[in-house]
Amino acid sequence: MSSDTDIYKHQNFGNHLGIGEKAALLIVDFVNGFDDPDQFGGGNVSEACDNTVPLLAVCRDLNLTIAHTRVVLAEDGSDDNIMAIKVPALKTLTEHAECSQIVDRLTPRPGEIVVRKRVPSAFFGTDLAANFTMRRIDSVLVTGCTTSGCVRASALDAMCWGFRPIIVTDCVGDRAVGPHEANLFDLKQKYAELMTRDEIISELTSRQARTVE
Repeated sequence: MSSDTDIYKHQNFGNHLGIGEKAALLIVDFVNGFDDPDQFGGGNVSEACDNTVPLLAVCRDLNLTIAHTRVVLAEDGSDDNIMAIKVPALKTLTEHAECSQIVDRLTPRPGEIVVRKRVPSAFFGTDLAANFTMRRIDSVLVTGCTTSGCVRASALDAMCWGFRPIIVTDCVGDRAVGPHEANLFDLKQKYAELMTRDEIISELTSRQARTVE
């Protein structure tokens, strides 16, 4: 019996992208509401959030561009959209709501980008792509939640804008294991590179060491 990957391999999918010359770290929607299994979290979301803490520290030490995202909808409902109709609880993610605030352990520092978005993608309807282009970014290290939702949408749009999406596999999470694993599989075969946090840290620090020598 053939494996699930045989057809992709036969058709030459799943080729290697690698990290380009200049990477940015994108932290998608690690906010209090998604860190709480009683609101929007569950599954391995909080674990992925915890795993992102040391990666963020390394990226800060290396002076990488860092971008955080939040879902922020208007309190008066004026910008409610299809996603808010599908999942009405998302309407609670307003500017000052506690559930919409980035978790304390990943609090942005001055100079880090904070993107407010109303749909899954970090790039749709925002200036993030232009900001990355201005900084000559060619690769985006994608962390956050959920793997099947905003992470996937952001990775796809990163690819569409010409950035190499690198999914940090142990720094992305979903409220259910099935969608998490299925989307990692699909992203690897068609759209993105998959690397663990430690693999990325090793690659980034090795490059830094070579530039210092």
